[in-house]
Amino acid sequence: MHRRPALRLKPVVLVLSIVLGLALQHGRAEAQEIRTTVVAGGCFWCVESDFERVAGVIEVVSGFSGGTVDNPTYRQVTRGGTGHLEAAEISYDADRVSYAQLLHMFLRSIDVTDAGGQFCDRGESYTTAIFVETERERAVAEAAIAEAEAELGQEVVTRVLDAGAFWPAEAYHQDYYRSDELILTRFGPRRKSVAYGLYREACGRDARVVELWGEDAPFVGGR
Repeated sequence: MHRRPALRLKPVVLVLSIVLGLALQHGRAEAQEIRTTVVAGGCFWCVESDFERVAGVIEVVSGFSGGTVDNPTYRQVTRGGTGHLEAAEISYDADRVSYAQLLHMFLRSIDVTDAGGQFCDRGESYTTAIFVETERERAVAEAAIAEAEAELGQEVVTRVLDAGAFWPAEAYHQDYYRSDELILTRFGPRRKSVAYGLYREACGRDARVVELWGEDAPFVGGR
């Protein structure tokens, strides 16, 4: 009885190993270092609109964070008592844009001197914050705030808070700034994207950001 030599399988195994190795190597080369961070900058539509334009940002989700109520609704948060702030969860490729760069842009897209809300939106739920998950993130956030204070020559009231649960807002609020869905506004029927532009202008967001930051404001005029 003759047995087939085991060595005959080795070339096949070798070829498969080479192919698998090349595939893994290619996968590592293509891999993205995806991270998330949560910030509160007043109207979450505006934060979403601003940061989805940033190279390296993958997605921004409008929602709520910082409070004690699970899965809150928009009405609950804006009515008060939940402790939540309107917030945005930013997913980004850290190989293309750094955490420090995102915070630099964030602080220059809001009124960091306003402790009572943001622009025309008043109350605790519209106040600003950076939610941090690690001591490294806290250090980066505090350094970004110190830099902003030095640039402005004013106190920055934006808080650095420990990250907790982030709750996405209702589907109605997601991608509001670019939606073609028709809604009824005080101006009559308008697409959400048009209503958003009217709101942003009437609220004075860009005008105040330019007044505060001048040419360092990264998103002014963007919709």
